[in-house]
Amino acid sequence: MEIHASRAGVTGGHGPLLRPTSLTVKPGELTLVAGEPGAGHTALALLLSGRMKPSTGTVSPDPKALRKQVVLVDAPEVNEPEESLSLTAVVGEELAMNGMPSGKKAVHDWLVEHAADEHAAKRFEHVPAQTRCAVLLDLAAARPGVTALILDSPDRYHPDPHAWLALAQDHVTPGRAVVVLCSTTSARLLDLPHARLGEDNATSMEITA
Repeated sequence: MEIHASRAGVTGGHGPLLRPTSLTVKPGELTLVAGEPGAGHTALALLLSGRMKPSTGTVSPDPKALRKQVVLVDAPEVNEPEESLSLTAVVGEELAMNGMPSGKKAVHDWLVEHAADEHAAKRFEHVPAQTRCAVLLDLAAARPGVTALILDSPDRYHPDPHAWLALAQDHVTPGRAVVVLCSTTSARLLDLPHARLGEDNATSMEITA
């Protein structure tokens, strides 16, 4: 499924949350979208996942289709896990949302399989950044029918953009796209093609592995 945003913007009570932005997300591609803090990272993530309607412009396909096929990953103040929960609790909740076994043994086995069991009892805020990002992407990718993942601002907790980029790339498949919203600083360090928040990104921003 391709996702098209055409001059899509969001206006809040005190002004623009996202200035008009245009881009296309294609299956089998990783798209990096960069902007300064406050440029509308989460607003764009909500638009692309069908969880918010644009104030200006359009996003297609329709929100119902987007909600079925696009998973929003770790969006600040939207669906980021509670910091006080243990990693075990977070994984259990996500497995249950995916319609998968989520009992104590199932969660333990999942953590072992994903090499995260040593952090099982830790509060989520104390889970290493690499593990946090990997676990949440793995859980999102396991959601039935998913064709796109949108990872929102991993650089707010992950100090190495090359590391979270590698994790995102690992989740791109021929039928699944991954979008990562990041800071302009991270995009500059990565030195890769990227779209920009608040701009018309008509040229393909595909990143190859």
